Amino acid sequence: MSTYVYGITTSSHPSLPDGMEGVGEPARQVRIIKEGDLAAVVSDAPEGLRPKRRDLLAHQNVLAETGAAAAVLPMRFGSVSPDDAAVAGVLAERADHFKERLEALSGKVEYNVKATHDEEAVLHRVMSENPDVRALTEANRKAGGGSYDDKLRLGEVVVAAVQHREAEDAAELQRTLEPVAAAVSVGPESTGWLANLSFLVERASAEDFIAAVEEVRKGQPHLELRLHGPLPPYSFVEPGPSEPAETHH
Repeated sequence: MSTYVYGITTSSHPSLPDGMEGVGEPARQVRIIKEGDLAAVVSDAPEGLRPKRRDLLAHQNVLAETGAAAAVLPMRFGSVSPDDAAVAGVLAERADHFKERLEALSGKVEYNVKATHDEEAVLHRVMSENPDVRALTEANRKAGGGSYDDKLRLGEVVVAAVQHREAEDAAELQRTLEPVAAAVSVGPESTGWLANLSFLVERASAEDFIAAVEEVRKGQPHLELRLHGPLPPYSFVEPGPSEPAETHH
């Protein structure tokens, strides 16, 4: 039977959640596979698993329970291995990598920050900051609204200015929050968001990070921010571009 993997941690982890309920209906019992210094938190994999609310929560609960006492490398929902032996094989094969990551993520959590523009506020800002937009608007107004081509031209200039502002705001958001985080991972571009950033944050200084997000919110009223966390550090299981893997000689 295939094996469902929740996460990877050290075999000396003080409270491995052996016997708790995991994914599936009926829920599969969580068990531990140990290999050298490492341990995988697993259960039998249910047939045809879908990301239903109950199973997503079960996956999160197992990780929350494991991560409460010590670092855990969280696997994404639906990570399945052919069997226990295959899981043990991966632990043995990638032992150095997993140990380095566990050390790097120890005492840290992930916060995700997504940003979008308040449309009215950003248009107002673009109008006040961009002389081209102001000049065209004024010329159209004087011409009683301007011709179809004039309006089209103004529309194009406004769209370009807003896109430029989006890129600048995304870069500035990352610049502002990076100093209060241990690492940053730039998420895939998703429709509707001008920035999708995940930050690795020391659990002990999470309040400072949240305060920094609030400062951005106050200082940039044309930005709408969504903060999600603390989360298991999903985005940092593999070293990100902003954090090169340490080379062990």
